[in-house]
Amino acid sequence: MNGGLTNWKKRRRPRVETTYDVRIYKTEVYRGAKATTYWVRWRVADRRFKEPFRQKALAESFRADLTSAARKGEAFVVESGRPVSLHRELRNMTCYELACSYADLKWPRSAAMTRKTAAEALTAVIPQLFKSTKGKPADRLIRTALRRWAFNTPARQHEEAIPSEIRAALSWVARNSLPASALLDAEVLRRTLDGLTLRLDGQPMSPDVVSRRRKIFTAMLEHGVEAKALGHNPWPKLKWTAPRSSNSGVDRRRVVNPMQARTLFAAVGRQGRIGPRMVTYYECLYYAMLRPEEAASIELPRNLVLPDGDDEWGEFVLEAAEPHAGKAWTDSGRNRDRRQLKQRAIGEVRRVPCPPVLTASIRRHIERFKLGPGGRLFVGERNKTELPILTINRVWRQARAAAFTPEVYASPLGETPYDLRHAGISTQLNAGISPTQIAEWAGQSPEVLWRNYAKCLDGGVAELRRRMEAGYGVTRQAGGGSNVGTYSAQILVEGR
Repeated sequence: MNGGLTNWKKRRRPRVETTYDVRIYKTEVYRGAKATTYWVRWRVADRRFKEPFRQKALAESFRADLTSAARKGEAFVVESGRPVSLHRELRNMTCYELACSYADLKWPRSAAMTRKTAAEALTAVIPQLFKSTKGKPADRLIRTALRRWAFNTPARQHEEAIPSEIRAALSWVARNSLPASALLDAEVLRRTLDGLTLRLDGQPMSPDVVSRRRKIFTAMLEHGVEAKALGHNPWPKLKWTAPRSSNSGVDRRRVVNPMQARTLFAAVGRQGRIGPRMVTYYECLYYAMLRPEEAASIELPRNLVLPDGDDEWGEFVLEAAEPHAGKAWTDSGRNRDRRQLKQRAIGEVRRVPCPPVLTASIRRHIERFKLGPGGRLFVGERNKTELPILTINRVWRQARAAAFTPEVYASPLGETPYDLRHAGISTQLNAGISPTQIAEWAGQSPEVLWRNYAKCLDGGVAELRRRMEAGYGVTRQAGGGSNVGTYSAQILVEGR
């Protein structure tokens, strides 16, 4: 099977429809805010094509090639819009082969989570591009084969380790995948994009997930042009509306207040043997506004300066994060991938104050549980090299169930450990701390901070309501009741 990739050069090229009905238009210039784009436009039969170029010379050269072929009487391929001489240069790849090629291209320089996200997006794309369902394996088996093996470059290259049922599923996918040129068909492209908007149960997918998958899919199309599997990128001329993303920032319903946070921390401490070990970890997310992957990577004394007393301020010196991606996606073979801080260069650090309440908690944690290998602050009860993601999520679910009523537990309030970071940032904003300073501590830009947390600010709702009541002529009594003020007005009623 050669990892599901067959040799495209050995295939017989299918017959293509050609025409001499060609018209080449004047180059269109679009001057954007950041760059100028030159669009070469032409029509083949009843299809219109356009190709973008960043440089005018490249656009004129490409247009000259089209014009020269048309003047020589060369036929144009209707599907790709290219002259036959240029169309022959295109590689006869399938959509599956193109997706594997894109995954291989991105693998060496991508973070583990980026690899995993790309594999999940491509796994959602390829099942939309089958030309037949005859003998099709189970959908779940196909998804597993694609995500875990086909779009994982090292796994696909080790054919001897691929289970027989996975091998058979990938072989079926390779045989029944549409040719990459089918992506030039607007109907096929639109059907694929529509499929990305739905979950497996047919319900609408989250707009943010759809946006992420669409970007990966369009990047695959761009790679198809570079790999000469596509004559042009069909995306710019497709009329398709993506689901509207909320972009409304953090849901205020998820943000716990200080009393609720302390109640949850106390509930964490009561969750069996592992609970007390996890309290300080969650407190780091809240009091220091750390991301979960940042807190998981803390080592002493490298990343934390502890004061002499429990009632004094310390300081975190963060330089790395360890997001959990799984052993299959990391180069080290560990579940966590050690990376630089989010949106920062390698070696760049971020300093975050450690308040006294957190300082005291860290000291108690070290005294009771000691430090792990290399001075790691947080490790698992059995796994002494890292803090398992399953433990983080399981203990938090148990603590919420113990601290909240069933109605509150069913709500989004503090639903995930990451919501503690949201709560910490919101608490600091409402305390009057400079948003610019909070953004620096949280590792965000002030613009992102305002966009995400504007809804979580306490805008003095009680005072605004009092003013509204006063405008309506309602005065609030000491006992909580209200009186309607007396208004004098002259009412003119005609015809009575």
